[in-house]
Amino acid sequence: MSDKTTMHQPLDEVPPPAVAPLDPRLLVREEGFKGYLTEFKRKMKGGELGSLPVIVALIIIWTIFQLKDSLFLSSANMVNICYFMAGTGMLAVGLVFVLLLGEIDLSVASVSGLAAAVFASLSVTHGVNAWVAVVLTVLTGIAIGAVHGFFFAKIGVPAFVVTLAGFLGWTGLMQWLLRGTGSLTIQDKGLLHVLGQRSFFMNQSIAGAYILATLGVAALLIGSLIDQTRRRAAGVPYRPTSEILVRTIALAVVAYVAAYVLNKSAGVPNALVIFLATLVICDFVLRRTTFGRKVFAVGGSIEAARRAGINVAMIRIVVFAISGGFAAIGGLFLAGQTYTATLQAGTGNLLMLAIAAAVIGGTSLFGGRGNVWSALLGMLVIQSIQTGLDLLNMDQSIQYMITGAVLLAAVVVDSVSRRTQRSSGRA
Repeated sequence: MSDKTTMHQPLDEVPPPAVAPLDPRLLVREEGFKGYLTEFKRKMKGGELGSLPVIVALIIIWTIFQLKDSLFLSSANMVNICYFMAGTGMLAVGLVFVLLLGEIDLSVASVSGLAAAVFASLSVTHGVNAWVAVVLTVLTGIAIGAVHGFFFAKIGVPAFVVTLAGFLGWTGLMQWLLRGTGSLTIQDKGLLHVLGQRSFFMNQSIAGAYILATLGVAALLIGSLIDQTRRRAAGVPYRPTSEILVRTIALAVVAYVAAYVLNKSAGVPNALVIFLATLVICDFVLRRTTFGRKVFAVGGSIEAARRAGINVAMIRIVVFAISGGFAAIGGLFLAGQTYTATLQAGTGNLLMLAIAAAVIGGTSLFGGRGNVWSALLGMLVIQSIQTGLDLLNMDQSIQYMITGAVLLAAVVVDSVSRRTQRSSGRA
């Protein structure tokens, strides 16, 4: 009977629609705290460590130095850490872009030294307006980076060789510009005057730090709510309001505690404000723009990026130009700390510290993974080590060894993380 019934069913009957698969992110959020805890455990097992290792390392470093010297976490020392990390941090930001491609730029330190010399020559020797000299200096860095990118992307010379040649050549040009005197004293005006100030908004005023904290918290809250509304209207997964509030409260605690601590001394340095603003802008560019997605695509797989219609050569040239521009800006930051352009600018361990900051902060040496906040986290680690050892009157050789060990540990963590992801099918 049932067979006959089945035989007489209309042939054009449409089967019931299949149930659409539910986005796993919705499942995580629907389960609340338990869901997030489960997701966290899954990421740890899958090797998706994110910034966790460097944050743990930073906590350990701060704890050790505080136990050794009670002045380490003092307001004055925190201001020094924030002030002196911004210059090298700018070089690290540019290197993050290059590392995302899976390449390296060995010229950033020499370009930063050349930038200081160019700025001093324009503003002091030739009497060019200080702000005009800043623009010309940054454009010089961008042009140098574009030249490196051209030889790499169009001619096919390895980035290592091109930028190593640049390291030597631009160091020579800096020495030629400073020939005779060996150094030039830069006037305390324009951008250099702004960078030299240790207190934002008003000298010796607590208003600046709290205004910045309030702006940062408000920007996160408003931006998250706008993104939530946009994604809800598009019918895609979005952060629930409760999660947005938790994130906002967490940022508020960190921001206002930092403002309170820094205000007990000189306040928030201008250099740190510009550095943080730069990170916000670059983070938006990498995560929210077509260009940023193309950078990650090229770093993830060049062949796949080509097949997707991405102009790989142009992306490479632009990224190296960005690196050169940030190297020039970093050079101005460093010159603003001493108001001089010297033959020693861009030498020493500056290049190694900039590369180490990007890598220690979590940007992969293998390309395709990382973010600009790596520059901030990495510089916090490195500058904390430098400042802590200075407080303990330790030899600089100890600083090199400790920084080298931390860098090696960061690369090992990155390598193990990638291997774990590959074995779990998430690479």
